[in-house]
Formats: sequence, C-alpha cells, structure tokens
Amino acid sequence: MSYLNIDAQALNTYDAIVVGSGISGGWAAKELTGKGLRTLVLERGRDVRHITDYPTTNMQPWEFEHRGQLTSAVRDANPIISKCYAFYEGTEQFFVKDAEHPYVQEKPFDWIRGYQVGGKSLMWARQTQRWSDFDFQGPARDGFAVDWPIRYADLAPWYSYVEKFAGISGNKDGLATLPDGEFLPPHEWNCVESHFQKQISSRYKDRHVIMGRAAHITQPKQVHYDQGRAQCQHRTICERGCPFGGYFSSNSSTIPWAAKTGKMTLRPNSVVHSIIYDEKKGRATGVRVVDTNTKQMTEYYARVIFLNAAALNSNLVLLNSTSNRFPNGLGNDSGVLGKYVAFHNYRAGVSGEYDGNLDSTTDGRRPNSPYIPRFRNVEKQEMSFLRGYAAGFSAGRSSQTNRDGLGADLKNNLLNPTLGGWHVGSHMMGETIPKESNYVALDSSLKDPFGIPQLKINIAYDDNDEKMIKDYQEQLSEMFTAAGFTNIKVRDDKRNPGLDIHEMGGARMGKDPKTSILNKWNQVHACKNVFVTDGACMTSTSTQNPSLTYMAMSARSADYAVKAIKRGEV
Repeated sequence: MSYLNIDAQALNTYDAIVVGSGISGGWAAKELTGKGLRTLVLERGRDVRHITDYPTTNMQPWEFEHRGQLTSAVRDANPIISKCYAFYEGTEQFFVKDAEHPYVQEKPFDWIRGYQVGGKSLMWARQTQRWSDFDFQGPARDGFAVDWPIRYADLAPWYSYVEKFAGISGNKDGLATLPDGEFLPPHEWNCVESHFQKQISSRYKDRHVIMGRAAHITQPKQVHYDQGRAQCQHRTICERGCPFGGYFSSNSSTIPWAAKTGKMTLRPNSVVHSIIYDEKKGRATGVRVVDTNTKQMTEYYARVIFLNAAALNSNLVLLNSTSNRFPNGLGNDSGVLGKYVAFHNYRAGVSGEYDGNLDSTTDGRRPNSPYIPRFRNVEKQEMSFLRGYAAGFSAGRSSQTNRDGLGADLKNNLLNPTLGGWHVGSHMMGETIPKESNYVALDSSLKDPFGIPQLKINIAYDDNDEKMIKDYQEQLSEMFTAAGFTNIKVRDDKRNPGLDIHEMGGARMGKDPKTSILNKWNQVHACKNVFVTDGACMTSTSTQNPSLTYMAMSARSADYAVKAIKRGEV
C-alpha cells in the first residue's frame, strides 16, 4: 500500500499550483507555464471554453424567451446577484446563484461572483488604468493604513508587459495622476463629450476629461492574432462572452496560451478547502481540494502556490488554513488577516441635459466612455476627507420611433426616428479607506455545501465616504453647469457595499510582517512559497479600476517566484 500511496502522491504533484482562473489566476498560469513549470490550475466552478461555451453570444433580442429580461422568479430567487447591472437573461449562466453559495452578512454586503473558468473576467467592465505614485504613496502621505512596499516604478515595466499582450486602447494623455501605457488606438468621442472636455480644460488646470482606457483590441497586433483574437466589433454585449476575443478575458487569452505550452493541467469543479502547511519543512506543500460533484477531498502538492481565488475567497482560504504554526490562518502572525478590507464606492451620480449640437447625433455603439481622473487631495491634503474619486462620463441623444402604419408608411417611420435632446451623465468611482473594523472572518458554525466555513462579512461605509459623495455631487454639478448643461440632478442610490465588485484587501502587502501579510513580491511573509496576487493583496484601493494592477502584479510575482525556485529560496 505504501508504494500505491507514493504513486498517488506523485500523480498529484506539480511544480506550481494556481488557485483560481480569473484575471489574476490566468496571468499566473500563463507566466508559470511559460517559464517551464508544470502547473495545476484549480477552478471552483465549471469549465467554460472560449467560443464554444458562450451560448448567448450570437442571440438576437427576439430569440430570448423573455426578450433578455429576468423573470420575477429569477429575481426572487436571487435578490443579491440580480442587483448587478450585468445580470440578465443573456448572462445568467455566468453568475453564481445566491442560494448555492451562502455567506453571512453581519452588515449588508452584495457579494457579486462568477464561478467558472475565467471567473469574472468574462463579465467585467474592462476599464484598465495604471495606478500612479500618488496612489502608491497615499497611505504614507496621509498616515492612514500601512505604507505600500512598492512604488509605481516597481510595476511600470510589468504594466507595459501585460498591456501589450492583453490589448489596451487609450490615448497618451500625459497626466501624472494616470500614467500612460502601451496603447492601441482610442475609441472615438461624440460631439457633446468633446464639448465637455474642451469646457473643462479651459476652466480647470487640474481637471481632465479623457477617453477611457479599456481592454479592447481596436487595432490587432501580431501577438493578438497569435492568441486567436481579433478586432473588437463594438457589439457591446461583452458580458455574454466574445467569440472574437475582442476584449481581454482569461478564457480567450491567458488560459489557452498557458494550455498551448503543454505544461498546464486545468481542474474545474475544484473548491480549495485550505493550504497544507508542513511544520517540519517550514513551508506549504500543497492544497486540499473538494470536488464539487463528488464532495470528495483530494490533496495536491507543489513547490509553489499562487492564491488567486478573488479577494474575499483568498481571505477565506488563508483563514481556513490552520496548523500548530498558524492557528489563526496561514501567515497570520500579525493578526491582520481578514482585516482592512476596502472597496470602491459607486453610489453617486449626476445627470443633465444639453440643448446644443442638435444638428448632430451618434451612430453605432462603443464599449467604452470618457473618464475623469482623480483631482482631489492629489498634491496635498486639501479636503475634509481622505483620498479622492474619479468619475465616468458619457453623453447620448435619445430618439423615439413611430411604429404605427403599414407597408411603406411603417418603413418610413422606422427609418426616421424623432430625435430628442442630448442627455449627459456621470458616475462616481470613490476610494474607500481600509479600516480594521471592515473585516471578513470564518463563521464558527455555518458551513457551505462543501463543508467549508461560511465567510462572515462586516463591511460598511463611513463618514469619509459620505463627505466624498457630497463633494463629488457638488463638483460634477459645477462642472456640468460650466459646460452649459441644464436640468442637473444628483443621485445617491444608497447601494450596499460590494455591488461595485471591487473588494480589496484582507491579506495586504507591507514592509513590516507585524502589520501585513505579504511582502513586496506578494509573498506571504511567514511562508515564502505562497503568493497572493489577486485583490486580497491590496494595501489601499486608489480610484482606478484594479484589474490591470492585478495582472501586472501576477506577472511580476510569477517571474520572481520562478527565479527564487532556481536560487533554491522557495
């Protein structure tokens, strides 16, 4: 029997294990396999193959039983996930169902998840901005939260590396708050958006309106053709999965690229229970996995482990990885694991109307929109709240189509809609502050369907968020007024934290093991062969979308890990 056990262990042993196949896990898999490591990629959800598993991608509105709308039965059964803007009849298959994946809300928190190969990279909004030194220096400057152990210069070459492969469109705007990247041609403006940009640039030295930087291939390079991807068709139904690979996803890009090396083993339907820590060896040796179909637990082993289960689930795995050495969770000597979780605040918006440019309209679709980078508390602390906010902006013109008549009259009516005025709108993208009181932990009694403790989430807004919302509404209203917009209205939808889908932290990076879990290489301070490169690693949240930073960190850490293996350090 001993020989059989040895054989079984050998069959389950790899050079590296990657937990999760979303945006960061896909990059870890690509880099580790590309550097020659036999890599096991574990995904808790089902397999989703590029093109073949996008069942609604070519469906027309009339082909959906409910014309794309959710039924009341689906909404009633999924009160949390149905709040997500991207959840509808064409995308139901890519979102978790509320009852199947329970968690404990000590305070209201809408946890939006997509459990399948590719994770949420199939349904994301594809905005990809670099962080600047203003973002990495934020905690050191205002003294709130710990200092980042890295600066922009550490990530800059890795931003370039991932941008070239993923395909990022945008302008080189020359802004210190938003470093330029390796861009494909930007998307086009419409005339009212251009009008707003000119009005703001003429009135404010520190405020800018730029075209959004997005993970869409606007002009393919050879590296994109090599991935089997093609130019974005501007269909704007990206969240159903794109058969052209026009936007970046793990499914169309990094996972098939890793598979081509012959070094990757992909195991879907595999929920990671915990990381195995060998106290004699003083290192992690593998992971325990529950098969979602059989509910059987199996152990897999590797020399290095990348944890990319998405921010809160990576916290859960670390907290559930207990041993005599780490009774409170793997690497949790500091006691901060699960704490200092933060998120983005999208609660507020401003809308208005414009009665100019009525001789113009728009044509076609665009999977992107203009963006207003952060302008508050940049060079110094100037406001009564910490950090700042960015904003989205867009303009469009309404139209009404007369569907009366028959024959030629009906055709004429359909071809000549009545145009209304221009409407403009903005949404806030605020940075929340990591606080010890915003935490996740394991419930002591409730288990999920796989026998794993449920995650308790205790996260809420604070006065800093309220002050920021008020300032955003005032400043965007002022900017709209300056641009000649009328009927300006502000809103605050009072949404729960979580619905913005940018949760971060809990296993933060830092220079000091006494106050952080990860070092500057995303490596667990106290367990050097475990790396965390998804949102759990974030020390602060900035105002920019975080996905591009996860990609750059994953590529950088994988490069470091492989070199560390060769040096015999892990």
